[in-house]
Amino acid sequence: MNRAQAHYPQCPEAMIVALARSGDHSAFEELVRRSQSSVRNLMRRCCNDVELADDLAQQVFIQVWLKIHSLKKAGAFGGWLKRLAISVWLQHLRKHNVLELAVELDNELVQAQAESGSAAMDLDRALALLPDTVRLCVVLSYHEGLSHREIAALTQLALGTVKSHIKRGTSRLQQLLAAYHQPNRAEQSQ
Repeated sequence: MNRAQAHYPQCPEAMIVALARSGDHSAFEELVRRSQSSVRNLMRRCCNDVELADDLAQQVFIQVWLKIHSLKKAGAFGGWLKRLAISVWLQHLRKHNVLELAVELDNELVQAQAESGSAAMDLDRALALLPDTVRLCVVLSYHEGLSHREIAALTQLALGTVKSHIKRGTSRLQQLLAAYHQPNRAEQSQ
């Protein structure tokens, strides 16, 4: 490691991106170190499978390495990275049989209802029960803080579709998580 590379952790992101665009492997490693947690968290929210999320995050960073030279403005790296991550997730979805996933989700719902009974479900488990594109829109809206228009642009879904996915997904999450709002029997007897 040369003296300049030792200072990479303190450098502004735009400088590290510019160095990575020029082929600097150490700068690219620094970008991965800085952003891997957020990419993994996004993927985990989308798929609710830690191993798959890690695999998808790795695919994202492979795409970053292959395409970083095409990034026009170093300061736009965060949004560009998020678009790449969403693209990798959507490509993953396209590879799977939609009917197969629907059957899996139905089975998971029945199992979750049987296991939880009156017990509350946690957010990640509830998110996993949403259809993939609905879950993606909800995660991008609430977890990533994106506007409906930004989500439409990233996912290439119509704005109205994004809005309905978020509304439908939010409503479904409220149903699935309703047990958190119901007083338990001990509280009711007091």
